[in-house]
Amino acid sequence: MAQQVGRLTVFTGSSAGNSPTYLQAVQNFGHDIADAGYGIVFGGGHVGLMGAVADAALNAGGEVIGVMPQSLADREVPHQGLTRLDMMPDMHARKARMAELGDAFVALPGGAGTLEELFEIWTWQQLGLHTKPVALYNVDGFWDPLINMLDHMQAQGFIRSAFRQALIVADDTRSLLTAIDDWYRQPSSST
Repeated sequence: MAQQVGRLTVFTGSSAGNSPTYLQAVQNFGHDIADAGYGIVFGGGHVGLMGAVADAALNAGGEVIGVMPQSLADREVPHQGLTRLDMMPDMHARKARMAELGDAFVALPGGAGTLEELFEIWTWQQLGLHTKPVALYNVDGFWDPLINMLDHMQAQGFIRSAFRQALIVADDTRSLLTAIDDWYRQPSSST
């Protein structure tokens, strides 16, 4: 029997970026995810795209779990009004908890922290540390330069084809959720 997807762990920016397109897209994403019955796990902050996706999901009646290390909570105010906020001792514990709580992982637009979280969780998939889908939500072509680089790395023999193909890329919520559900329906979800 295929695993049921209940929560998406979302990686995204603590700033809103320079284009209002990103803010609108993550707000729509948060609403659509909650409306479809999925919960969200995220970094716990109230600022930028991170706060916007959480607010949208909460406003749509969704479950939103924040996971924040104490060191960040000491510097910035955690998001208030979440379904739950898990405080962790450090960043390593935070990432492990976010991986544990999520049934799939989605990178929305963001910066270095988003990239770091994406690549770590995608590498964990390759190493067999988890068997959960990893996706890029490609808002307005935001991830196109990265996708081109990944394709170049594959062509140069640094990324196996199966590993590259395991990374879901979608530019709308419906396609993203369908691809995640299909990923779980495959005879062998591991890469």
